[in-house]
Amino acid sequence: MTILTLTYPTIDPVLIEIGPFAIRWYALSYIAGILLAWRYMLVLARRSPVGITKAHTDDFIVWATLGVVLGGRFGYVVFYKADYFLAHPLEAFAVWQGGMSFHGGLLGVIFSIWLFSRLRNYSWIAIGDIVACTAPIGLCLGRIANFINGELYGRVTDSPLGMVFPGGGPLPRHPSQLYQAALEGLILFLILAWFASRPGAFERRGFLSGVFLVGYGVARPIAEFFREPDAHIGFLAMGTTMGQVLSLPLFALGIWLIVTSRKNVSP
Repeated sequence: MTILTLTYPTIDPVLIEIGPFAIRWYALSYIAGILLAWRYMLVLARRSPVGITKAHTDDFIVWATLGVVLGGRFGYVVFYKADYFLAHPLEAFAVWQGGMSFHGGLLGVIFSIWLFSRLRNYSWIAIGDIVACTAPIGLCLGRIANFINGELYGRVTDSPLGMVFPGGGPLPRHPSQLYQAALEGLILFLILAWFASRPGAFERRGFLSGVFLVGYGVARPIAEFFREPDAHIGFLAMGTTMGQVLSLPLFALGIWLIVTSRKNVSP
């Protein structure tokens, strides 16, 4: 029986290459995500009572970028390959070899928000609400870049949505990167945009951050049912994956922020 599948659109991960200089789609996804998040943050800052200036918003983007890169690498080292990097500690700094973790990047951005707000005398939770609304932009673009790279593909499937990925063996697999781009990126962005447009959303400090964490805490575990677990980790207890386990505390924290935001209303 022939299984009907979609054709994987082979795209060179390198957009432009001139001698030793190369521009990769993955790098462009980070740059585009940061730039779009910065512009959207300027729009949201006008709705928020936190009073962050344009100059400080511009400044914060540098902080956020460092948080994403350093935190993302730290999370990958600690959550996904701790044993390997304990044996090869210097390779933990070789970010050009790949290996980033969303959960680590989130921790890095949270720390950046806290430190930036402390130094600039802003409410870090209020700044976090603005940043949370922009986060799905980078998530969406990053997952599309994963798809272009043919990495982090899904589990073997007989679904007509299956694709044969280079390096993924001869059997069709779910394009789980696109599922994640839709769930964690587009849909979560639209949900947050709707809530952000509601009167009083930014006055309830922590509410939008909570919506983001709950949304991601639901979207990521769903997508993990279609995504192939990391080969060096595999499945955990009761068939769960590392991505699902790491998302549980985010979901719980999001619920707590939403509930407590009713008592944390800015004047």
